[in-house]
Amino acid sequence: MSWFTYVHVDLLLVRGRVQLRQDFPGDASLLMTEFQLNDAGRYRCEVVDGLEDKSAVVDLQLQGVVFPLVFPYQHSKGRYHLSFIRAQQVCEEQGSTLATLRQLFQAWKEGLNWCNAGWLADGTVQYPITRPRMPCGGHVTAGVRSYGRRHLHQQRYDVFCFSSSLRGTVFYLQPIRKMNFTEAQQACQEAGAQVAKVGQIYTAWKFKGLDHCEAGWLADGSVRYAINRPRKNCGPLEPGVRSFGFPPPQHKHGVYCYKSEDL
Repeated sequence: MSWFTYVHVDLLLVRGRVQLRQDFPGDASLLMTEFQLNDAGRYRCEVVDGLEDKSAVVDLQLQGVVFPLVFPYQHSKGRYHLSFIRAQQVCEEQGSTLATLRQLFQAWKEGLNWCNAGWLADGTVQYPITRPRMPCGGHVTAGVRSYGRRHLHQQRYDVFCFSSSLRGTVFYLQPIRKMNFTEAQQACQEAGAQVAKVGQIYTAWKFKGLDHCEAGWLADGSVRYAINRPRKNCGPLEPGVRSFGFPPPQHKHGVYCYKSEDL
């Protein structure tokens, strides 16, 4: 008996975490692992056997305490360089997905305050403001401000990415001397790890309490550090991930490495 199976899912969200299992001819089970908050939705599996076909639809709802982790991301050239398609790719490269409006709104309620507009998953461009001020739309009511829908290919903005899990550990590594970007990559490899992504340092800061007052290289060529206990000489007086932008790769810094649980 020949049969064909396909699954209607958002591959960007579940790539590598969904598979089909066949226990006997004509049977197929959809298996998902490492659930994330963005996995909620409708999944359809169809089995085709010659002229016969059967399908099943499952609505997946995830319940529990939601800790929103939405972070803004800019291109290395500065603000407003990302089309919608490129914004999707950037979030995926940083170990995350495009944030939804609901996730951005929840993050705003948790204190996210960002003056630059960014893409969301529905193709709209918005930004969260908790402290209204003139350079950020004026002294009007705080909230999530919207530019509405924008052209997905022609217009450029920043992006808001979302992450909900970290299967591994992020740690700061500084050998005897600070390193350029290439040396930083080698140092992480020698430690049995890889240079951490932006989404990974945000997730480690949010969910695992990463707190280190020294800047280090990340995989995209940016230099950042994470602070959970604000203190003197460690930047602003609120927790967060601080960014030094994208310095020339020959500059010297430490590095944040990521070691997966699977390594």
